[in-house]
Amino acid sequence: MIQLPSPAHYKREFPVSENAGEVIRVSRSGIQDILQGRDDRLIVIVGPCSIHDPEGSGLEYAARLAKLLPRLSDRLLIVMRTFLEKPRTTVGWEGLVFDPQLTGNFDIASGLAQARKFLLSVLELGVPTATEFTDSLAPQYFADLVCWTAVGARGTEAQAYRRMASGLDMPTGFKNGTGGSVRLAVDGIVAAGHPHAFLGISEEEGKVCQIRTKGNPSCHLVLRGSLTQGPNYEEKAVAAALELLKQARLAPRLMIDCSHGNSEKDPQKQAEVCRNVLAQRVAGNKGIIGFMMESNLFPGNQKLGDDPSKLQYGVSITDACIGWEETAALLREAHDLL
Repeated sequence: MIQLPSPAHYKREFPVSENAGEVIRVSRSGIQDILQGRDDRLIVIVGPCSIHDPEGSGLEYAARLAKLLPRLSDRLLIVMRTFLEKPRTTVGWEGLVFDPQLTGNFDIASGLAQARKFLLSVLELGVPTATEFTDSLAPQYFADLVCWTAVGARGTEAQAYRRMASGLDMPTGFKNGTGGSVRLAVDGIVAAGHPHAFLGISEEEGKVCQIRTKGNPSCHLVLRGSLTQGPNYEEKAVAAALELLKQARLAPRLMIDCSHGNSEKDPQKQAEVCRNVLAQRVAGNKGIIGFMMESNLFPGNQKLGDDPSKLQYGVSITDACIGWEETAALLREAHDLL
């Protein structure tokens, strides 16, 4: 057993700057306005499947996105995927927080420090941040630096993640289950909107404590398809999902993930999904309030292997992504269409 420093320790070491705090405030508020129908822009969550090279390709991607944002921000609210934890179906690299050296040594103390440092660097560039929490204690350490988060397909049915989401301060997307069930995610949104209590850790001492939540009013649905049941981004599937939200007395608004099951994990199909989603929105479907894409500096992916120094720069070590040039073109195309 290794005793980790408290959340307060990391927050003192990597405090929220005035600039970063303003980016967080404005982007969270903007996303909430879109979810509530007060802002007509489209939310775009785009970036690497996972961050494995924070000071290199991760920060370069953020810098490129920062240059693009001002030209597109009147129609798109763009948030960078800064995913620091990775759910695994069986085994594999679990993300920067758990294995920052990419060697399987699970140096979580260092991973948490690197996570906060990276998020702050991205925010300082004026780029909002998005992540997915796979551990219910992780938000205590860096949720204050996240503008949008997701409850993944594996966690959407789990009570622990629904409780966690109910206490988060940022908008939270619930993805449909791995088997394709949208109902699971809708139920999760309803649950997370209510108060809960759960076991957590205290800010200053890092001791086990009871945490009470007020409920998260900014939870929403994310359609990500399924590898077994197929995609769910097309008009008929979207209409069925919006109807489920209405039946649950939730706002009929949702986001669509252009990767995962909707692209059958083929990055070359993400553009096709994206254009279909945009066409639905342009045709008048205001229930679609955003989309997600997995993108990196260069397309494809690579295996981690035993020697991290041999990794190709700017290429994903988890899911395959589209490259930056295609990403920038799709974002400009989305802006022009809207």
